[in-house]
Amino acid sequence: MFSLTPTRAAMLLCAASLAGPAQAAPDAVVTPLMTQALADYPGKEALMIEVVYPPGGEDPVHRHDAHGFIYVLEGTIVMQVKGGKEVTLKPGQTFYEGPNDIHTVGRNASTTKPAKFIVLLLKNKDAPVLTPVK
Repeated sequence: MFSLTPTRAAMLLCAASLAGPAQAAPDAVVTPLMTQALADYPGKEALMIEVVYPPGGEDPVHRHDAHGFIYVLEGTIVMQVKGGKEVTLKPGQTFYEGPNDIHTVGRNASTTKPAKFIVLLLKNKDAPVLTPVK
């Protein structure tokens, strides 16, 4: 059985960013920070990761099947879920995506400076971190 460790989670996120078009933007760098089982919610866990978008970096369209909370640390990022408005976020600002949302836009707003943010995912234990959506 496949177990999703923080290292495997980072590899999945990086692999998903490679699934884009041949001219894809630079890959995001994902660093797992912690995984914690949630005893009060059997079968659930929290996964916290740090994501750095290089200049011009972006994510492929995907979903998390999780509650996702984003907090911007550095730079400026652009986020959007299907049916929602595109938002531009700066340090100290937040973004939420729900378990049924399709993340259609996730990119660095700058082509010259990196952007860094933290993501907290509340998800089913051992579930994939993300699933690419075509």
